[in-house]
Amino acid sequence: MSKEFDIFRDSPLRYLGYCNEVGEAFRPLIHRHLVHTSYLLATAYVCADAIDKSVKEYQRGESAKQIAIVTGDVFSWQIVASVIIPGATINRITWLTGYLLRKTYARKVFKKIVPTAMGLCSIPIIIGPIDKFTDGLMDATYRKWFY
Repeated sequence: MSKEFDIFRDSPLRYLGYCNEVGEAFRPLIHRHLVHTSYLLATAYVCADAIDKSVKEYQRGESAKQIAIVTGDVFSWQIVASVIIPGATINRITWLTGYLLRKTYARKVFKKIVPTAMGLCSIPIIIGPIDKFTDGLMDATYRKWFY
């Protein structure tokens, strides 16, 4: 039996969930309003995924309670795994890199570009562990309480 195609998780649309990480990585180089916009895009992706899953539950004839549980699960997982933890992590990586470089005699342009490069390079490394952590967190809390 093949798994149903999920446009929010099995297509390039998934990368919208990482907009805020890219925004955080570029924080040393761009205006803060652009960073905030990256969070809006990522949050819109999270909401769209939650709405998509709720509509699918509704179309399957699930109860209002089940629809609410699934919607809460998807929204909670996505907001933690795609926005909150990765955004904070990349923010701290770029900040720490910039802080450490300020203590050196490196050129100013180097001090601005390296934190962004470190943040961008960190994204693929942090996603797997954060997703696993969020799965465990959701299993130990929300899913234990509602399923």
